[in-house]
Amino acid sequence: MVLQNRRKFLQKALGVGAIAVASAATAAKLNVNANPVPQGKSKKQEVLYHKTPLWEQYYKIAY
Repeated sequence: MVLQNRRKFLQKALGVGAIAVASAATAAKLNVNANPVPQGKSKKQEVLYHKTPLWEQYYKIAY
């Protein structure tokens, strides 16, 4: 009886584990395709901040 309970538990655990691995792999595959970063060889202009009055106030206090 004890061996049978262990086997059933292991079967259920392996089934749940397989489903989890499959869903994680699918999610990873979908996430790779949904990359919003543009790809290309041209040099992109990087904008670190927009000049605003609040930014100017912070910059004056920080430096």
